[in-house]
Amino acid sequence: MERVARVSEIISASPTSFDDAIKVGFERANSTLRGITGMRILEQRVSIEDGEIKEYRVRMKIIFVLDP
Repeated sequence: MERVARVSEIISASPTSFDDAIKVGFERANSTLRGITGMRILEQRVSIEDGEIKEYRVRMKIIFVLDP
């Protein structure tokens, strides 16, 4: 059986950690997209205010198989 996949890029954020930002992004994508087969983390950044980390951000690609 032939399969065709699509890749969508998203950015998600969390005030807690990079791991949490990844989970937030995955959970949101999983609520909208069917057939997710993988993710690739492209970039990690932090937002700083008053000398403290305020937000952890990740840019990632979500890979999912299109319906036949």
